[in-house]
Amino acid sequence: MSTNPSDSVDRRRRKEADRWLSQSGHDLDSARFLMQSGMNALACFLSHQTAEKAVSAYLYARGVELLWGHGLADLCEDAMAFEPSFDLIKSSAVQLDKHYLGARYPSVLPAGVPFESYSSEDAERALVIAQDTYDFVVEQLNLLRDDNK
Repeated sequence: MSTNPSDSVDRRRRKEADRWLSQSGHDLDSARFLMQSGMNALACFLSHQTAEKAVSAYLYARGVELLWGHGLADLCEDAMAFEPSFDLIKSSAVQLDKHYLGARYPSVLPAGVPFESYSSEDAERALVIAQDTYDFVVEQLNLLRDDNK
C-alpha cells in the first residue's frame, strides 16, 4: 500500500472523472434512444450534455476542482490549457451549445416550440458530434492514465 498522499489525490481525481464519464455515456445512449423515438429536441439537448460531461470528466481528471458554466466553447478552452489537441474537437463541439437552451425553452426560439422545431437531421448531427467528443475524451483519458502509470 502506498503512503504517498498524491496517490490518494490521483485516485479521487480518477474516481470523479469516471463518474462524469459514466453519466456522459448514459446520456449518449439516452440521446440515441430519444432520437429513435422521434424526440429530436431532447436528443439534441442530451447530445450537448454528453459532450459537456465528457469534457468535464477530462478536466476533473486533470485536477480542476470547480467547473463554471455549461458552454463547450469554454470547457474546451479550459481543457486546451492541459492538452492543446482539444482544439480539434472544439470547433465541432461548440455547435452543440445552441441545444443547451434552444432544445428546451420556447423563449429561445423566434417562433414555435422546440419539440416541433427540431428535425431528425438535427438530432443525427448532434449525436455524431456528441459521439466524436465522447470518443476523443475517452482517448485522452486513456493517454493520461497511461502517462500516470
